[in-house]
Amino acid sequence: MKPDIHPQYRPVIFLDTASNHSILTRSAIDTKGRETMKWADGKEYPVVKVEVSSESHSFYTGKQKIVDTAGRVEKFRRRYTRTKIA
Repeated sequence: MKPDIHPQYRPVIFLDTASNHSILTRSAIDTKGRETMKWADGKEYPVVKVEVSSESHSFYTGKQKIVDTAGRVEKFRRRYTRTKIA
C-alpha cells in the first residue's frame, strides 16, 4: 500500500444531542478544531455531535413521535386527487 494516502484513524466520541448518549469509537473523521471531552478512562477525546443515534431513533427505541400526518395526508389528497370525468 502507498504510504501517507489514508486518513488518520483515531478514537472519537460521538455524542447524541437528542438523548445525551455518547459512544467512544474509532473514526477517520476530521477532528481539527473540535471540542474535547473526558471519557471514563480519564483521557480527552474529540467530540462529534450527532442529532440521531440508536439511542434516540424511534426505530430502535420503539417510541414513535406523534406527527400531524392526518393534516399532511388530507392536503396531499386535496392537491393530487383527480376529479371524475363524466
